[in-house]
Amino acid sequence: MQQLGPIAKLLVLVGALNWGLVGIGYFFNQDLNVVRLLVGTWPIVEAVVYVLVGLSAVYMLVNSKK
Repeated sequence: MQQLGPIAKLLVLVGALNWGLVGIGYFFNQDLNVVRLLVGTWPIVEAVVYVLVGLSAVYMLVNSKK
């Protein structure tokens, strides 16, 4: 279980940076979605990455008091 902490932190960091870039890209009329750029034409893989990022955030919230 201790191995999940660093993995969750990494996924949340990747997710936060991705959404930050998506927001910046909006102002410049560009698609800066790094996840989409990496997985390309595999929308199911993109969805799995987003679910893992969300679950990682929940994991970090639940374990933040420890």
